[in-house]
Amino acid sequence: MNKINERKAEKVISVMKDGKVLADTELRLRQTNHEFLFGCGAFDFVGKAKLELDDNPNPAILAKYKDITDKWLKVFNYGTLPFYWGRFEIEEGQPQTANRMAAAKYLKAHDKEVKGHPLCWHTVCADWLLKYDNKTIFEKQLGRIQREVEGFKGIIDKWDVINEVVIMPVFDRYDNAITRLCKELGQVGIVKTMFDQCVKCNPEGTFLINDFNMSEKYADLIERCLDAGVRIDTIGLQSHQHQGYWGREKLEEVLARFEKFGIPIHFTENTLVSGPLIPEHIVDLNDWHYNDDDSKPEFEERQKNQMIEMIRILFEEHPLVKAHTSWDFMDGMWLNAPSGVLRRDGSEKPVYTALDNLINKEYHTEENVKTDGNGNVKVAGFKGKYVLETLNGEKVMDITL
Repeated sequence: MNKINERKAEKVISVMKDGKVLADTELRLRQTNHEFLFGCGAFDFVGKAKLELDDNPNPAILAKYKDITDKWLKVFNYGTLPFYWGRFEIEEGQPQTANRMAAAKYLKAHDKEVKGHPLCWHTVCADWLLKYDNKTIFEKQLGRIQREVEGFKGIIDKWDVINEVVIMPVFDRYDNAITRLCKELGQVGIVKTMFDQCVKCNPEGTFLINDFNMSEKYADLIERCLDAGVRIDTIGLQSHQHQGYWGREKLEEVLARFEKFGIPIHFTENTLVSGPLIPEHIVDLNDWHYNDDDSKPEFEERQKNQMIEMIRILFEEHPLVKAHTSWDFMDGMWLNAPSGVLRRDGSEKPVYTALDNLINKEYHTEENVKTDGNGNVKVAGFKGKYVLETLNGEKVMDITL
């Protein structure tokens, strides 16, 4: 059932300019941002920030980053920045705070919402933690959360608190500090501890649980956490579809499983490839790697159609879904997969153009309105931020619908 009207709002406003009522005046209502979070991985902004913080940045590489990030800014309003502990703090006590802060501030300056990913995860964990006992690991994990959540407060207020807890206690591909901790605390115990620490450090923040396991195991974990008093603000659903597009049937099945909680849902990591699909017998996507030239025109068309169909279903039919993030902006970012909206050379794939048209044209409100004799006017459109301006482009006021 189409519920797109739930993405819209209207209000009557009184319009004044320079202290005078603007009666019987034609004005332009123009949307400048969406309430819905149309997102994408924003890792390239970290690369750009690192280069700009260098004493002697390479102009050619900087120009390439500028081109890539400008294309990102044109389409999306929500970026995920990487905080994988093993890469963010390769050596203990030397976190890469400066470049992450620069990247986050740059996005915020362009009116983009930012999320940090993740604060606690058994994969890409800091190897140096393994020299400590569990008590010390626990203390350092809580300290890590405090440092990031308090340090970035006001710039990054959304966080993937803990990632992939369903598999965490039985993860056995390699030893890591967080699986050790999870075995000791239990799944609910580790989730509650990490969420409680986040809320303590930023009570106004938005904190997500995130997982790739879309089965009842994840739903059961969420239910047990809620019963234990965990403040889960948002449920994160990963949708790496390298083995084939879910399609409406599976998408609706997954949504029904998690909508029952009545908690906002984010599709946090969505990938659809413009190359051959990974064979079904591959259990872990990390065991498969793509070739550089696997993206083909016919697969790019398939990627575009599937991505647009999926976003339409989420945006137009499921109001509890508040965000969709395309995980890779450029091909080759994860598993060398052709899962980006740009090709490896930075050129735009069909999915990029289609997303731009959908978000910035079809799901966009811009129209002329006229005030009545008392300076009042009814405005309506997709929920988000607007500017009301004169017909020659002079700003009158900002509006939020």
